[in-house]
Amino acid sequence: MAKAATGRRTAKRRRWPWIVAALAVLAAVLFFGLAPGIAERSVNRIAGSGEWTVSPAAQALHDRLVIADLHSDTLLWKRDPEKRAARGHVDLPRLRDGNVKLQVFSSVTKTPKNQNYDANGGDTDNITLLAIAQLQPPRTWDSLLQRSLWHAERMRAAKGYRLVRTARDLDALLGDKAATGALLSIEGLQNLEGRLGNVDVLFDAGYRMAGLTHFFDNELAGSMHGLEKGGLTPFGRDVIRRMEAKGMVVDLAHASHATVAEALKLVTKPVVYSHGGVKATCDTNRNLTDEEIRGIAATGGVVGIGFWDAAVCAPTPQATARAMRHVRDLVGIDHVALGSDWDGATTVGVDAAHLAAVTQALLDQGFTQGEIGKAMGGNVVRVLRATLPRQ
Repeated sequence: MAKAATGRRTAKRRRWPWIVAALAVLAAVLFFGLAPGIAERSVNRIAGSGEWTVSPAAQALHDRLVIADLHSDTLLWKRDPEKRAARGHVDLPRLRDGNVKLQVFSSVTKTPKNQNYDANGGDTDNITLLAIAQLQPPRTWDSLLQRSLWHAERMRAAKGYRLVRTARDLDALLGDKAATGALLSIEGLQNLEGRLGNVDVLFDAGYRMAGLTHFFDNELAGSMHGLEKGGLTPFGRDVIRRMEAKGMVVDLAHASHATVAEALKLVTKPVVYSHGGVKATCDTNRNLTDEEIRGIAATGGVVGIGFWDAAVCAPTPQATARAMRHVRDLVGIDHVALGSDWDGATTVGVDAAHLAAVTQALLDQGFTQGEIGKAMGGNVVRVLRATLPRQ
C-alpha cells in the first residue's frame, strides 16, 4: 500500500510540469491571439452608428470625386489592410466603399505611457509591448527604424494597393479607375535614431512623407506635446533639407509652435499639416492658430482636418466641415484637405466606408462642388505633384 501511495504521489509530481506548461501555452495563445484585437477595439472606435444621412445628390457627387486622406495609423495594428475587418476604421474594402483613391498610411514607432496632449517625456514606450504581443519580427522590438521598415514591408506586400512613390506613380493611379493608392508616411522622425543617413534608408523603403515629431520632443525638434516644446535643432534642419532634396513631403502635425514657425522659414516646397484641427473652431492644445494656417498656405501647402473630438471638438462630419470652412474662409479653398487620423487610437464619426457623410456636411456648409473636389482630394494631389520625385 505504501508503495502504491508513493507511486501515485510521484505520478502527480510528474504531471505538474506538464500542467504548468499547458497553462503557459494557453496563456500565450490568449495573449498573442486575443490581446492585440482587444487593445485595438478599445481605442479605435466609431461614434454612434458611424452612419449619417446622405442625400442622393451628395452621394452622386461623392462617387465622382478623387479622394485623398492624409493620415491613418492602420499599419500599427495586427490585421490585414487588404481584408475587411470588424474593428478599426480602414481596410481596402472600406476604402473602396468610400471611394477613397489615395490613403496615406503612417508608421507609428513610439508613444509615451500616459500619453496626453499637454506634456510627455520620451523615456517610455507603449509600442514595444504591442510589437511583441503582435509577434512582429524581433528586430522591431528594440529598434524604431526597424519598426518603420517592417511597416513598409507590410504595405509593399499588400498587392491590392498601388504604392505611390513618384509623381509618375500618382499619374498612373489617377488614370486607373479601379486602383486604390497608398502613400507611406512617418509619425515622428525619432525613428532616424539620430542618423541623417537613415532618411535615405526610409526613402528607399518607400516613405514619401514624414512628421518631424510625435507626442514628445526628439533629436529634431520640439513637439506640441513635449516637455520643452522648443524649435528645430541643427539636426532637424539638416533632415528637412535632406527630405526636400529627395522629394519627401514635410509634415508639421504634432510640431510645437516654435518648430512650425522655424520650419516654415526653412522649407522651399509645400508642406502639410496632415491631421488635426484649428483653434478657431476647437481651441485645444494640438490645433493650429490662424497665423500658422496662413504660414502653411504661403508654402502652397494644405491643412488636413481630422475626424476626432480633440481635433474638431466633436466626432461628427459636421464638426470636421466647420473646421474645413474656417481654413477655406481664412486662406482659400486650395489649402483645405482631409486628415482623418483613422486607426490612430481615435473615436471618429465615420470610417472609410461612410466618408460620403463628409461630402454631405461640406454641401450643408455651403461649399460648391468645385470646392469640395479640391478639399476632398484635389489639393493633396497638387501638393504631391509639386513635391514627389518625378520618377
